[in-house]
Amino acid sequence: MLNDIYNKRIIELAGNIPRLGRLPAPDASATAHSKLCGSTVKIDLMMDADVVTDFAHDVKACALGQASSSIMARHVVGSTAGELRALRETVRKMLKENGAPPSDGKWADIALLEPVRDYKARHASTLLTFDAVVDAIGQIEAKSNAGASQPTPA
Repeated sequence: MLNDIYNKRIIELAGNIPRLGRLPAPDASATAHSKLCGSTVKIDLMMDADVVTDFAHDVKACALGQASSSIMARHVVGSTAGELRALRETVRKMLKENGAPPSDGKWADIALLEPVRDYKARHASTLLTFDAVVDAIGQIEAKSNAGASQPTPA
């Protein structure tokens, strides 16, 4: 039962989270919080055009929130905004609609989170890092679009 979701690999990921901390001057920061379990993930993101160039996070979450944050931190730099939005949707569908996890590539470890599908109360904490990253991307794009619509001074 719970052994399925708290397996050895999940515990390893949760215990070895890269990129912990905060960035000194991020392009955007976002926080995602689960009211159900109290888990919180704060992320800082830097982007150059559509590509993530730096990432840091402060993770105060259960083992599942830690594991998903660990997976994100390992692969987010170099990813595009579109890729990360699609990833969040893939994980959401995997948990809530019996969708398939990524089957290969750099995000293949997401499949380790598939057993969480059967534990609705754990969905929110598992999705925190994905929600925060997409929020930060939206902030960066909004700033960029606002700047692009400003007239240039003569």
